[in-house]
Amino acid sequence: MACVGALGVVFGDVSGNEAMVNPSYFLGASGFGVALVLVHMYVTPIKRVMQALYAVGLIGSLGIVAYTQNGGSSSSLLEFVREHRSAVWVIGPMFASFTGLAFKEGACYGKPEAFLLFLLTPIMCLGHLTGLASDEVETFFVASWMLGFLVFAGRKYTQAVKDDIGDKSVFTFRGLKTDEERRDYLERQGKDLSLMEDAM
Repeated sequence: MACVGALGVVFGDVSGNEAMVNPSYFLGASGFGVALVLVHMYVTPIKRVMQALYAVGLIGSLGIVAYTQNGGSSSSLLEFVREHRSAVWVIGPMFASFTGLAFKEGACYGKPEAFLLFLLTPIMCLGHLTGLASDEVETFFVASWMLGFLVFAGRKYTQAVKDDIGDKSVFTFRGLKTDEERRDYLERQGKDLSLMEDAM
């Protein structure tokens, strides 16, 4: 869903089909929202912050569309943001949330495209916001981001569910109170007891 939406935004913009841009953007944003609900994270407060940032960016995006459709200066959300650099403050929280997801995927699974997106997303947004990136550089950033995003999303389909869920044992181990509980836990798991020394 997010991939189709992202491709629709690009196709609509490149082909001049402005009517396609906003629905495609919100299709992609909806796919990302679903991903934020379904993503498996053991640290719930971080997940909630990412979801809150997403919601703020989504509300900001809806606000821009409402403004442009009621006599604003642009026909699409993309065009409005292109013309009004400060609009990044309004939609940017959604991209900050995506940056967090990219970091999580990169750190947990060592995916190079996730690390690329983790670095590129804020650079792309800040480059536009500050005006430091020329149009050519912005085009390069967006094209690179799209390519990284498509690889990132496509590779999720090749990842086994058990790998995506991960291993909660480190959180269980850290939650144990005494050395004896930790030693018993490691023995039940068939783990090397030297891990206990490494964790202390």
